[in-house]
Amino acid sequence: MKAVILLSGGLDSTCVLYQAMADGCDCYAISFDYQQRHRRELHSALTIAKEAGITQHQVISFDLRLWGGSALTDSAIDLPSERSLAEMSENIPVTYVPARNTIFLSFALAYGEAIAAERVYIGVNALDYSGYPDCRPDYIQGMQEVFRLGTKQGREGNPISIVTPLINLKKTEIIQLGNQLGVPWELTWSCYAGGESACGVCDSCRLRLAAFAELGLVDPIDYEHRG
Repeated sequence: MKAVILLSGGLDSTCVLYQAMADGCDCYAISFDYQQRHRRELHSALTIAKEAGITQHQVISFDLRLWGGSALTDSAIDLPSERSLAEMSENIPVTYVPARNTIFLSFALAYGEAIAAERVYIGVNALDYSGYPDCRPDYIQGMQEVFRLGTKQGREGNPISIVTPLINLKKTEIIQLGNQLGVPWELTWSCYAGGESACGVCDSCRLRLAAFAELGLVDPIDYEHRG
């Protein structure tokens, strides 16, 4: 079956790509250059798609800096750093990009219907300490209804399914799943800072490093600081 995979180049989305391949899907990857602070992730997305043998990989470009509203799209907003996991869970952070997953899923839906896909895979995770509103089960349920009501395919009784393999997994469990699937963690990129090496102090880096450490594993990417 055909499936569109939202591939950022990060730990979660790469695990989802490999899960979709394990599910026997014919994978069509889609990545987004929205002028994010961490555009370095696109290099990882391209490398990962090539490594996985994905021949259909679209990179969609648009500019969310036009209205900002996030530390990832507005350089005037400082990235949170060196926060504890408890601090991360207190509020929706400034790294939340307004309606980003709605934008991404809309592109994936249009692409999916155009190629008669049956599934869209996305690496949202409700247990992540970030608490993003567009990574939660009720949001995905709402978007599934949009997929049904907003497309010819859906109205004809064959809506594209949104598949979220990681939504109820802890970060440690995602890494364990990825290890089983053969995910090349060394090619992935999670850092928000956008440098040549991962910063090690932003929320995304700290979540990732903590999960590898909890499993007694060494994260194979380069960091400026490992905590």
